[in-house]
Amino acid sequence: MADLKMADAAATKSGAGAPVLSVQNLEAWYGESHILHGIDFNVNAGEVVTLLGRNGAGKTTTLKSVMGIIGKRTGSIRFGDQEIIRASSDKIARMGVAFCPEERGIFASLDVRENLLLPPVVRPGGLSLDQIFNLFPNLKERLNSQGTKLSGGEQQMLAIARILRTGARFLMLDEPTEGLAPVIIQQIGHTIARLKKEGFTILLVEQNFRFAATVADRYYIVEHGKVIDGFANSDLQANMDKLHTYLGV
Repeated sequence: MADLKMADAAATKSGAGAPVLSVQNLEAWYGESHILHGIDFNVNAGEVVTLLGRNGAGKTTTLKSVMGIIGKRTGSIRFGDQEIIRASSDKIARMGVAFCPEERGIFASLDVRENLLLPPVVRPGGLSLDQIFNLFPNLKERLNSQGTKLSGGEQQMLAIARILRTGARFLMLDEPTEGLAPVIIQQIGHTIARLKKEGFTILLVEQNFRFAATVADRYYIVEHGKVIDGFANSDLQANMDKLHTYLGV
């Protein structure tokens, strides 16, 4: 509970809107493996929150738990005013939550247009193809290219673009910069900044702390399946020693 109070103080200091996601005492299992051990954090409307931590800390499992992909989980996950800990992933998607996995999930045999049009629109307000191409001009140029012909950066752009069509306003992005060239990482950062400006709320998992520092409003440090610290971007310099300890950055 002390960790949650500490993180809540950082959230208040950030000046963001009302909580849209509240996770309390979240525990999760893969089969018999107990991965999350009481995760606590909040995400406020209109902000970018980043989960930081080493490999195996439980960051991706947290996103999958919120999305309803992990079957065995306990605790509380509230989205808006609804408890969703027992909701199915399709119901959570219809509430306006979207998950972009690290592996991207691009269909190799489909071209860019087909990949974009494949997911159903679950809520009004999804981005049109023209709006998507405004965000990602590269995709318009590669519209008829198969997934196998795309670079890693183009695949990541396509993976993000695909969830923007669905009408979701709460986006969960898992390691969006993994394996990408610096110029593409910069483009992804600009895209996240534009989405935030347009009212999207984003929960980001990143190991690239230097990238996260360019887009995040707040950070939570995850270690051994628990949130062990949390602070606002305005307190970043004061917490650099902790980050060196926790992340080795």
